[in-house]
Amino acid sequence: MRDIHQWFGSYAKDHQNATNRAIHWVCVPVITWAVIAALWTIPPIAPQWLKPGVWAVLAMFASFLFYHRLSRKLSYAMALAFIAGGAIAWALYGALGARALLILAGVLFVLAWIGQFIGHAIEGRRPAFLTNVVQLLIGPAWLMGKLMRRLGIAY
Repeated sequence: MRDIHQWFGSYAKDHQNATNRAIHWVCVPVITWAVIAALWTIPPIAPQWLKPGVWAVLAMFASFLFYHRLSRKLSYAMALAFIAGGAIAWALYGALGARALLILAGVLFVLAWIGQFIGHAIEGRRPAFLTNVVQLLIGPAWLMGKLMRRLGIAY
């Protein structure tokens, strides 16, 4: 398995253009939240034991485990982002209901991906996930790693 520096180095090669990077700072968190929100709307298999959001929590936990193998500090930072995203999804699920939350998540997901593809058109390179699907998990971590470095926190 690659280490965090190899993943980030590979991802960074496809994200050299400042405009593309700026678009990613907006679109990657929106896409990440939209996935969490969409998963939040999937009804649990056993509603008498499980609550709405269980699929989102399981996906966030699986992602946390992937990140944890790469970097403990980074995984904890990503866990905080997941908790924030989950809290927003939970609140909107209660306020809007499952159907409206799913529509909101879908619209934001599509718009953010359009933004991503515009950024990559400006960059002149294909999105990293087209080379390796794991890059879909690396994008949010790459931004978190950049944020951590800006805050003086080693990952």
